[in-house]
Amino acid sequence: MTSRDGYRASPAAPPREPPAWRRYARPGALVLVTGFSLYMVLPSILAVFGSWRSLEHVTWYWAGVALLCEAASIVSLWQLDRIALQVKSWFTVACTQLSGNAVGTIVPGGGAASTALSVGMLRRAGVDAGQATASLAASSSLQLGADLALPVIAVPAIVAGAPIDRGLATSAYLGAVVLALLLLAGVLAFAFDRPLADAGRVLQWLLNGTVRRKRRITGLPDALLAERDFVRSTIGRRWKAAVVAASGSSALDFVALLCVLRAVGADPRPSLVVLAFAGSKLFALVPFTPGGLGFVEAGLAGTLTLAGVTPGDALLATFTYRLVSYWLPIPAGGVGYVIFRRRYP
Repeated sequence: MTSRDGYRASPAAPPREPPAWRRYARPGALVLVTGFSLYMVLPSILAVFGSWRSLEHVTWYWAGVALLCEAASIVSLWQLDRIALQVKSWFTVACTQLSGNAVGTIVPGGGAASTALSVGMLRRAGVDAGQATASLAASSSLQLGADLALPVIAVPAIVAGAPIDRGLATSAYLGAVVLALLLLAGVLAFAFDRPLADAGRVLQWLLNGTVRRKRRITGLPDALLAERDFVRSTIGRRWKAAVVAASGSSALDFVALLCVLRAVGADPRPSLVVLAFAGSKLFALVPFTPGGLGFVEAGLAGTLTLAGVTPGDALLATFTYRLVSYWLPIPAGGVGYVIFRRRYP
């Protein structure tokens, strides 16, 4: 090729591929970190899984109610995704959520892999990839916000400190109260700036005052408001229905844990059960193991023990809860993916 000045331009050099060690360095490091993390939490995993021998002491109708509550919680997530994606098809959203959740709980740090799979499936079903990415991000942010609001609404219960009564009605009442408080918190956060900004200031003060840092956290209220505005602009006018779906999913998941505690015969303080539940959601975000495996078991069993559950019952309750909320949805995701590919080959 000749330039305008009469000189022959040299052909563009082909892009160089990165060295092989660079291509495999990051996945290899991730595998090493995952293996080391699993080794560190292995005693907790073995202790929790060793409690399966005590399943014969579980009250099975309570375990069945817990499974139904967990299924209803997943259906609420489907409704949240339908609102965020503006998609009417339950089939598409259900298969996408189940498949993405299965990948996210199998792959270490599987959030990116889960999103990539979900966006690919939605694109195959006719949803724009950009819209799917933004909508799933808004849905995840809203669901995470509902889970993290639980410790805040548990403060009055901590002061009261009343034990859980033995009965299905009481568990239902507690779930209804949690749902009502989550709805109130969600509406206030979406409709007004001051409650969310005040919560960000309090959280920022707590983080700066309780954890020693080289640099103090700043701008957290503005960050929360920006995230809220992103979710609200993405979801649109149906943000109230989205708040109901996200709050319902968290409340039903919490009721499932209460039912599991009833199934093992435990009688803890409800306020500390809320904190144990919220802690398990935070531990699930640890990217070192798939779905926070090991970290959730250790954290939930330990927090339930602090809530007044005997160590044996805490391990059994943790195993049963993780069975219905973590392990059973994985094969359901595989089935959903196979069915989806048959409809959209």
